Amino acid sequence: MTLPYKTALIIGAGAGISASLARALTAAGMQVALAARNAAKLSGLAAETGAVPFAADAVDPEAVARLFAAVDARLGPPDVVIYNASARAPGKLADIEPEAVRGALNISAFGAFLCVQQAARRMEPAGRGAIFLTGATASVKGFALSAGFAMGKFALRGLAQSAARELGPKGIHVAHFNIDGGVRSAARPDQADRPDSTLNPDSIAQTYLATLRQPRDAWSLEVELRPWVEKF
Repeated sequence: MTLPYKTALIIGAGAGISASLARALTAAGMQVALAARNAAKLSGLAAETGAVPFAADAVDPEAVARLFAAVDARLGPPDVVIYNASARAPGKLADIEPEAVRGALNISAFGAFLCVQQAARRMEPAGRGAIFLTGATASVKGFALSAGFAMGKFALRGLAQSAARELGPKGIHVAHFNIDGGVRSAARPDQADRPDSTLNPDSIAQTYLATLRQPRDAWSLEVELRPWVEKF
């Protein structure tokens, strides 16, 4: 089943989930735009997939507006927008620098708001589109020494819920993905005695694509993904 969309914009692109999404979406026939503060780091992925890289700071309202305008001009208005950017600010509550927490909140939540706003301005007149927000375990459970990350991810989930209720009746599918477990990478491989104990980013990408294919009479808002051995 082909995807019902043509152009995707992945914000906060890089290795891991974003790279797997770029590969999966281009393989499904979509045009893909990749956005990161440092577009140079996207050159390899862009060459591999044919995706188009853009430089943008997701927490700057003017930069986000320019990003969407540039994608409009190059590929056409995106009918799929995926927000993957996030930031941690680990530390004890008594010691952590307030500016570190502000920065984490800006990237994880405020940047998402800016991108959802720009997406809505394009999708509402068209009466269709999809906005996917990548969360984490911290979206529903705050851990010790991780208040800044939990605050940002809780806010992201709240944004998804509010946007889904506002935009869903206008034909726009909004979904929040709780990535509830470690994502596999070269730096974080499965342990030999615990196969498939981390989430393969390619498997995560396939779940995003399956959600894009959902008929509107059975849309998901909350999608939780975890390895079979993950505790919850």
